[in-house]
Amino acid sequence: MCKAFNINNIHMKVILIGATGIIGKIILSELKKYEHIQVVTVSRSGGTDIRADISSLDQIKEMYTRVGSFDAVINAAGDCWVGSFNEMTEDNWYIGIKNKMMGQINLVMVGKDLINNNGSFTLTSGFISDDPIKGTINYSVANGGIDNFVFAASIELERGIRVNAVSPGSVVENYDGNMNTPATGQYPVSHSRIAHAYYKSAFGYLSGQVFRVWESSTQYIRK
Repeated sequence: MCKAFNINNIHMKVILIGATGIIGKIILSELKKYEHIQVVTVSRSGGTDIRADISSLDQIKEMYTRVGSFDAVINAAGDCWVGSFNEMTEDNWYIGIKNKMMGQINLVMVGKDLINNNGSFTLTSGFISDDPIKGTINYSVANGGIDNFVFAASIELERGIRVNAVSPGSVVENYDGNMNTPATGQYPVSHSRIAHAYYKSAFGYLSGQVFRVWESSTQYIRK
C-alpha cells in the first residue's frame, strides 16, 4: 500500500494546472484553506504563477524546472475538438489526443522522476467517456484514454508515487435549474463534491483509481 502524505507537513508544494478554469478555481479555493499547502498555479492563458500549455512537452519540462521540488500535481486542464462525428477529420482527432490525453500523460512521464517520494498525480477525465453526448466523441476517447492510463501506470510507478484521475459530471458556475442545460437531463455536480474528490486523490491512499463524481440518479454508468 502506498503511503499517504503527512497532512501536517507545512512544506507541501502542489502544482495546480488549469487554475483559472471552472474546476481549477474550485480546487484552488479549497487548497487555500490549508496553511501547510503551497499552491503553484499554472495556466496557458496567464494570470497565474507560471504560464504553460500542457500540449507542449517543452513547456511541461520548463514548468517543472521553474517549480523545483514538489509533492503533488493536480491537472484540471485539457482541450478536445467539439463537433459532429460526420464532419470530423483526422486532424480534429489529434486535438484531444495531443492536448487532453498526451498532455496529461506527459505530465506524469516527465514528472515521475522529479516528484518527491510518496507524491501524487491527479489527472482529469470526465463523464463523457461513460455517458457520451453528441458532438463530444473526441472528449469520450481522450477521457477513456486517461482512465485507462492511470490504471496501468499505477502498477509501474515507484517510490510510493500515486496516480489517479477524477471524472467529473457536469460542473457549472451558476446552475439555473433548467433540465436542458448544460446537457439534457444531467444534474450538475456540486462544487463541494468536486473539491472532495480532488483532495482525496491528491492526499489520500489510493492509486490507479478513477473517482467518478456523478449524480447517480441521472448519470449512466457503463457496465
